[in-house]
Amino acid sequence: MSGLLPAVPNEETSLPGPAGPAVADGCRRGAPGRPALRAGFRSGGRRVRGWVLQAPQTLRALVRADEVWLAVLASLVGLLGGLMVVGINATTLLMHRVLFDLDNDGRLSGVLHLDPVRALLVPTLGGLALGLFGLLVARYAPGRPVDPIEANALYGGRMSLNDSLVVVAQTLLSNGVGASIGLEAGYTQIGSAVASKLGRAFRVRRQDLRMLVGCGAAGAIGAAFDAPLAGAFYAFELVIGTYSLVNLAPVTLASISAVLVTHVLGGTAPSLEIEIPPGISGFDYVPILTLGVVSALVGIIIMRAVTLSESLFRRSRLPVLLRPALGGLLVGMMALVTPSVMSSGHMAMRLGLDAQFGLAQVATMLVLKALASAISIGCGFRGGLFFASLFLGVLTGTLFGDLLSLASANALAPVVCALIGMSAVAVAIVGGPLTMVFLALESTGSLPLTSAVLAASVVSSLTVRRIFGYSFATWRFHLRGESIRSAVDIGGMRNLTVGRMMRRDVRTIRAGTSLAAVRRAFPLGSAQRVIVVDEAGGYAGLVMVPELHNAEDKDVAGLADLLHCPDVMLQPKMTVREAVSLFETAEADALVVVDDSGRRHVIGELTEQFALRRYSEELDRSRRELSGER
Repeated sequence: MSGLLPAVPNEETSLPGPAGPAVADGCRRGAPGRPALRAGFRSGGRRVRGWVLQAPQTLRALVRADEVWLAVLASLVGLLGGLMVVGINATTLLMHRVLFDLDNDGRLSGVLHLDPVRALLVPTLGGLALGLFGLLVARYAPGRPVDPIEANALYGGRMSLNDSLVVVAQTLLSNGVGASIGLEAGYTQIGSAVASKLGRAFRVRRQDLRMLVGCGAAGAIGAAFDAPLAGAFYAFELVIGTYSLVNLAPVTLASISAVLVTHVLGGTAPSLEIEIPPGISGFDYVPILTLGVVSALVGIIIMRAVTLSESLFRRSRLPVLLRPALGGLLVGMMALVTPSVMSSGHMAMRLGLDAQFGLAQVATMLVLKALASAISIGCGFRGGLFFASLFLGVLTGTLFGDLLSLASANALAPVVCALIGMSAVAVAIVGGPLTMVFLALESTGSLPLTSAVLAASVVSSLTVRRIFGYSFATWRFHLRGESIRSAVDIGGMRNLTVGRMMRRDVRTIRAGTSLAAVRRAFPLGSAQRVIVVDEAGGYAGLVMVPELHNAEDKDVAGLADLLHCPDVMLQPKMTVREAVSLFETAEADALVVVDDSGRRHVIGELTEQFALRRYSEELDRSRRELSGER
């Protein structure tokens, strides 16, 4: 009974939609000896089918009934996430050393000079290879992969492992050829996808599956930075969307387990050794808060630059296949000025913290790194801005500190400004102020510095929310037309549509029918309202039955004089929130549901009372999940 049983074909179960449970409680049991489920869900507009392993029933029961066993499963997720981070890191380092002819200790962004031919050819040809790979993916695996934030917000934590492996391959290729992006997209994607796969194998509840996806991301980020607290709060703030005591143990255990794996395998980066002043005075908080505002503005400019870069590449009429090659060539040209623009910039960030760059060099690197990151993402390279934002933050803080030292002899040390800028810019771009605060604490061990980082991060977050309103991830969702502002679960609300709530057994009557005939068909007490359609069968309006009978003694020519809401209709794809809003606008107790606004063919009816009750139930479910109630 230990371990997962092998997958074998079973056609009996197909998941109904993106927001439903992995397998409904109480669903039909398969025949003995048939332990796998054929599952499917929608990912980016397409139906994804794959094999979902099913754990032995005893283990499933333990995980579903006991939080301790759920924490054990979360620890397993963390271990697997740590292994994957080590593997991805080793692969990209090997690619850098082979493709750019680096020595064994060399890191791409930390070298002083690159062979000009390799600096130009490797990212260009790598971009061409990525374009060809993208064409293959579009042909044989069409659709858009779902990332952990979107999965938890809309799909109840369900992710496609196959799509995630494609994302990892694209991220490895992009970073391996020197594109100016980080690996965190690959880390969190594969860690969360494996967690989702395991969660569905154990048939955990929806809220537990979302938590496991957060555990996968926590393990990935914790292992990447050797910072278990930062990894845990990355999951709470960005992937799960909330903190609760119920989620505390599984998420922190996953992050710690991933970090332990990297320690055992020797995959951790060398620790920072920086001399930090023992204390920060109260007067120093004026420039610290100012740096928070400056960092927020830098973050907003970078996010806008990425959007502008994407727009320019789309308008260039260049085939999609060739866009990454052009972007790689541009990044290679900037690498001739400074190799620090290539890859994530992790080693260049460490050199910046050691104050190895002058004022003019820091300013040049800041501009070129921001351009390189925007071009890399805009042209189609796959990756994230987490690592890049840390390096950009160090450059911003160093430049701020150097300028401050020119104006005052008692200014903050540039290294302190660099660490504060590192966190504040990352908060502006990535979000998650507590994540960055704990990252600073675990990297330096300095409580006074952590207090300064917290102040600057809060100011940066408030400034971005006030001026811009989005982090990089939620900004990209906004550009796609999604209303996702965080990973808080809105999938149930999205899935609660008018089409699922409406009554289909409705009666209609033609607009030309005489009033007497309608009164005979609908006597008082038989119904509250009558749906009237025109001669073509299209919706014409509603007639209240009491008004219909009260009109006997009045000068009413026909049904047309009694119609209500002739141009207010619901459609099946509307969410319950949109329906409630329309009820309020129309001041109606019930509305007709039509197939589309053109034909206006009546397919059902929905009352405001029922919609409000279902809306209230969904809000209560979300409240209980946010508060950690099981």
